[in-house]
Amino acid sequence: MTYFTGFVAAVPTANKDKYTDHVTAVWPLFESYGANRMVETWGVDVPKGKVTDFLGAVQATDGETIVFSWVEWPDRATADAGMERMQEDPAMQQLPEMPFDGKRVIYGGFAPIFEAGTVNGAGYYQGFLLAVPEQNKAPYVDMALEGWKLFEKGGALGMVENWGEDVPRGKVTDFYRATKAETGEVPVFSWSAWPDRATCDAAAKAMEAEMEGMDIPKMPFDGMRMMWAGFEPLFDSAAA
Repeated sequence: MTYFTGFVAAVPTANKDKYTDHVTAVWPLFESYGANRMVETWGVDVPKGKVTDFLGAVQATDGETIVFSWVEWPDRATADAGMERMQEDPAMQQLPEMPFDGKRVIYGGFAPIFEAGTVNGAGYYQGFLLAVPEQNKAPYVDMALEGWKLFEKGGALGMVENWGEDVPRGKVTDFYRATKAETGEVPVFSWSAWPDRATCDAAAKAMEAEMEGMDIPKMPFDGMRMMWAGFEPLFDSAAA
């Protein structure tokens, strides 16, 4: 079963080219560990939230841009073995110094619980982070299906929802602190894929207009702690 390692980082905006060079150099190593694909996206519409947001998730400072990325593996066993090899591989240690603060990166292992459409050929992504009570996994999947129907109607190419299975606690930042997760809640790392930003923005406006005045059904998680942002592809090994 497909498995993802998800990452969120804050990269100095001035280091965009250096970051691109860095991930381009890293991909062949991940591929040698058994990874199927690596996607890196660059934040272009990252709003500040009232409770949580991507900027706070990685303690971003002025002059930094949010990066939302994932590595796709054929299964968790391959991912676990690959991440372990990464820690020990001399080739990884010989890469140039990371052009960002690695101590503030948040990452974890996630299993897909809902997939629809395709993420191939996307020109724009919306990334989401949230915390869902463990007992609400099934209702969340049901909600994702209904959400996909709206996204697809608006022109989305695909959507992937991933459930945290191996999400470590960090010394400085982590997915739990990012989403203000409470006891018994699981981090969810997800994205929707769009042909371009204009299509995504138009769909969002259409959905807001369509739902205006309607009773919003109770969500199986605390929506005030969900964060979202818009990202443009920076590197996609499938297109490299």
